[in-house]
Amino acid sequence: MKLQTVFVTGGTGLVGSHLIFDLLQKGYGVKALVRVSSHTQQVRRVFSHYASEAAALFEKIEWIEGSLFDYAALCEQVAGCSHAYHCAAVVSFEGSGKSQLLAVNIRGTDNIVNACLAQRVPLCFVSSVGALGRSETGQAVTESDIWQSAKGRSAYSYSKFKSEMAVWRGIAEGLQAVIVNPAIILGPADREKGSSAFFSTIAKGMKFYPPGVNGFVDVRDVSRCMIRLMEEGRYGERYILSAENWSYYDLFSRIAAEMKVKAPSIPVGYRTLRVACLLAGIIAGCTGKKPLLTKETVQSSVRCNRYSSRKVEETIAFNFTPMEKTIENCCSFFGNFKWSHRE
Repeated sequence: MKLQTVFVTGGTGLVGSHLIFDLLQKGYGVKALVRVSSHTQQVRRVFSHYASEAAALFEKIEWIEGSLFDYAALCEQVAGCSHAYHCAAVVSFEGSGKSQLLAVNIRGTDNIVNACLAQRVPLCFVSSVGALGRSETGQAVTESDIWQSAKGRSAYSYSKFKSEMAVWRGIAEGLQAVIVNPAIILGPADREKGSSAFFSTIAKGMKFYPPGVNGFVDVRDVSRCMIRLMEEGRYGERYILSAENWSYYDLFSRIAAEMKVKAPSIPVGYRTLRVACLLAGIIAGCTGKKPLLTKETVQSSVRCNRYSSRKVEETIAFNFTPMEKTIENCCSFFGNFKWSHRE
């Protein structure tokens, strides 16, 4: 039996593509908002990775060209939907993209919140652990740790904090909403963007690793948690989604072992990474390509950030996928490509 139709933003991204797949598998109808310039080929690849009937499943998506800045259109698009999932966001740690990042992440979220309020449609918002506070004692960060402006906070972190404030404001005005705060998300996606760059860089040969620790989570778990939380009506709360806290050394070594390539073996500290960051910026300026390192990514890679998912685990009795299985799934997907320095 076909369930009600849901509205999804950011459907061509890592989280959005997996969310749409899971929703369609469960029988939901899906209306997905995309920009005019968006490409859906990556969604097809993700579907094909998981299902033999990928083409037929993909054809069930109702793609809607539009913009998060068009409030009137958003109201029309979410009307009649049972739920809305707001996955769209600009993820950037480059200073040059700050204005677009703030506009999309903050104003866009504000508009989708207002549209859902106007149409009485429950909303699930994909935030980030970047919108949470930091633990000063070395303990794992929880949902009660409050974000504070401080040196080293990226524009992306600020944008997700402000986006969350828009959702909390909506909740205060009567919106039924759930907020999820994923750690670094790993999963099949564009091999040169976001966390997928870990795999491409290691496959091409990577000698160095940073000293930090971070939380990591399988994109399939992010999608499944979102759907469960909405189906069970766990509104008015936020939930950290982090399967395990791993050092970058352990993560890179496990990826290298799965890909059967040499693992990074030389530790590098903050000062060395800052020099590399400056060189990466110069190279990016000459080639027009995005830098592999930025000030924000360097700062993140040397910190020990640990996160606790105890709340969501207990709330919906959820068991996260072990990172080894996540890495296997990613390498299986990326194994369809040939990596080289010339790509």
